[in-house]
Amino acid sequence: MQTDILVSEVGPRDGLQSIKTVMPTEAKKAWIAAEAAAGVREIEVGSFVPAKLLPQLADTAEIVAFAKTIPGLTVAVLVPNLKGAEAALAAGADKITLPLSVSESHSRANLRRSHDQVIEEAQAIAAAIRALPVERRPHFEGSLSTVFGCTIEGAIPLRQILALAERLMAAGCDEVGLSDTTGYADPKAVREMVTAVRGVVGDKALTGIHLHNTRGLGLANVLAALEMGLDMVDSSLGGIGGCPFAPGASGNIVTEDLVFMLQAMDLRTGIDLKKLLKVRKVLAEALPGEPLYGFTPDAGLPLGFVPEQSTRKLETA
Repeated sequence: MQTDILVSEVGPRDGLQSIKTVMPTEAKKAWIAAEAAAGVREIEVGSFVPAKLLPQLADTAEIVAFAKTIPGLTVAVLVPNLKGAEAALAAGADKITLPLSVSESHSRANLRRSHDQVIEEAQAIAAAIRALPVERRPHFEGSLSTVFGCTIEGAIPLRQILALAERLMAAGCDEVGLSDTTGYADPKAVREMVTAVRGVVGDKALTGIHLHNTRGLGLANVLAALEMGLDMVDSSLGGIGGCPFAPGASGNIVTEDLVFMLQAMDLRTGIDLKKLLKVRKVLAEALPGEPLYGFTPDAGLPLGFVPEQSTRKLETA
């Protein structure tokens, strides 16, 4: 199992796009700054999509510009197509993720594109990245969405998933990611999917996973992913968000609970958990009435818990 785990915060994108409330730009900046100050090293700060589709993310360019001023922070964004990628490149994003749903029906509902059209977009984005000076090229990830099942089509044939993973890499992606868009995954499925996809793209081309807690298996699935050697996990502060284009796909895993579990297992995240727990106040004030989830924030840290060094000796009376 890995000893250094990258927790990638996706709340400012995946969380906010799934709720009706539009968070003020200054509140987003305060959120991102506070999480970075707590030691979060990668934050997906928004998505370059038309404002009429997702008004919650209309200020993404401004948010990227602000996040880029924070030393040591990897500024990630999601893009639906080449146009979005061009905006991300102009803004200076460090990481670009293009979602490709392995379910053709979900792909058409989410991106209004077929598999072939998304691959063409990936090729065009890769070419645009290669045209930049090496020092300005962002990391390019192709995310295999609905990889554990689709609310529209159900289970997706493995051969189709693997073929799309290969095509994304051939199109010029630096890596592929696994996304449990619909919350269908279980630990056995995670182990099998990681093994299968790595079998066609290689170990180095699959390092991260995006999981939901829709059926209460989020952290169990994280453990399965870690056992398979993945070392990057997406999560959302307060567990906000899901996918607005996949019915019933609520429930990102909670960043606070994830970090507590990792640190309790003596895995290094670089995150100050006490500082992280305080960031919820920013969300609570900016999103009044929006439910925030998480067991660790409610229960507090165990007596004697030392984050990033959790091993404790039992005291005798």
